Amino acid sequence: MDFSKKEYQKYVAEMARPSPLGRDLFNAFWVGGLICALGQLILNGWLALGLSKADAGTAESISLIFLSALLTGLSVYDDIARMAGAGTVVPITGFANSVVSPAIEFRSEGLVMGMAAKMFTIAGPVIVYGTLASVVYGLVYWLTKIL
Repeated sequence: MDFSKKEYQKYVAEMARPSPLGRDLFNAFWVGGLICALGQLILNGWLALGLSKADAGTAESISLIFLSALLTGLSVYDDIARMAGAGTVVPITGFANSVVSPAIEFRSEGLVMGMAAKMFTIAGPVIVYGTLASVVYGLVYWLTKIL
């Protein structure tokens, strides 16, 4: 089949299902809110156990990362993301999912060349940029203090 650009655009428009925007927005909103509410409950739980606010925040982050990695490993997070879309891209849980997903996908290629090498395919650039930016910021801050 040889399509011109206009014919192809017409074909795609005919074949594409319309996106239920209202439903998608609603699902993203309530799932994202539920994840944030869960984070708040976890934070309150750590505070109730006697952790300081800073330590409880760290424990909450670790808990959310663990839960999203676990749910990704059990193929539950992907099902939730398929239904909720952008609602699951709450930064910390979405980040954990983006690290664990490639690791699971490439584990059949071996632990080193598969899982370990591909684990940071998506999240790697973010980690590298964040690390380099913090080093540059630290150097600038240090230089302003000694000069």
